[in-house]
Amino acid sequence: MRRLVEWIDEIGTTVIHTALHWGRHASQVGLGIFLMSAGVSHLTVSRLEFQAQVPTWLPLDPDFVVISSGIVEILLGLALITLWRFRRRVGLAVALLFVAIFPGNINQFVNGIDAFGLNSDGARAIRLFFQPILVLWALWSTDALATTEAALSRPRRS
Repeated sequence: MRRLVEWIDEIGTTVIHTALHWGRHASQVGLGIFLMSAGVSHLTVSRLEFQAQVPTWLPLDPDFVVISSGIVEILLGLALITLWRFRRRVGLAVALLFVAIFPGNINQFVNGIDAFGLNSDGARAIRLFFQPILVLWALWSTDALATTEAALSRPRRS
């Protein structure tokens, strides 16, 4: 009886790990598609709306910022889908991109900029809460959190 319980426990653990593994991969591909779509919209249909989000204190041409970030999003989206061997590094890069563009979301909220259907302070405030979710999505789906935790727990050399 005890062996049966251990065997069932082992199978259950294997099923959970397998589901988690494939869930992460599907989530990573989904994030890649999301990023490529956003990148393409930076270069095409939503270019002016993205330009409106670029903070005025940034000493760069808003169009340059939008085009550059669109290209980076397309490249990172492609990397998420194709570079499985480097998924953790790519995930960290994606998370850092989401952190880097957060000032644009803050700028949209603080200055009351209507874009992407966000035409009220409440809608723009809610949008701010989604940026940390995007960061966590990038870190979780690529298992970059494990890499970060391992690096932080590694003993430092004197």
